[in-house]
Amino acid sequence: MKNIVILISGGGSNMAAIVRAAQQQDWERRLGARVAAVVSNKADAKGLEWARTQGIATEVLDHKAFGSREAFDTALAALIDRYDPALVVLAGFMRILSPGFVAHYAGRLTNIHPSLLPAFTGLHTHQRALDAGCKVAGATVHLVTAELDVGPILDQAVVPVLPGDTAETLAARVLTQEHLVYPRALAQWLEATALKDHVASPPGV
Repeated sequence: MKNIVILISGGGSNMAAIVRAAQQQDWERRLGARVAAVVSNKADAKGLEWARTQGIATEVLDHKAFGSREAFDTALAALIDRYDPALVVLAGFMRILSPGFVAHYAGRLTNIHPSLLPAFTGLHTHQRALDAGCKVAGATVHLVTAELDVGPILDQAVVPVLPGDTAETLAARVLTQEHLVYPRALAQWLEATALKDHVASPPGV
């Protein structure tokens, strides 16, 4: 069974969308994968309570208890590794991760960014898209690398920019698509990984 560990800092709406998709699409049977744990750097993250109602293990590791980003990331990786993760999913985890952490999970660490990368990396993506006169916006699921928001793209969702849009209305419409594209991208990654595993170790060999 491939374990998925999801990292959140707040309400965890993308986390919940992933968990629901895993339940509705029976990832355990179809993909040999399950959401094993939800981890937060904030004890009051509302998503933790929701995850517990789904019978998912939850963990809290307060970044304020550590003297450096690297020290926190080292402890975080040790906590995550207790679940032997095949995939580590950032879903509103509001921390910039150290290069060592990213390297530790290279090829199995994902994030969702609220723009059509490579456009508008970083913050304030919706306002920047409006200021630039973009006709479309969207969200991108990508693998995480040491350089912010430039990892290999796994999937994207395109959202039209409507007349009169504000950053807030555009963000709300993009978020509805995030809840669709993130689970889809993860399922595709799991399917591709299962195929690679099958090719590497064919039955009877």
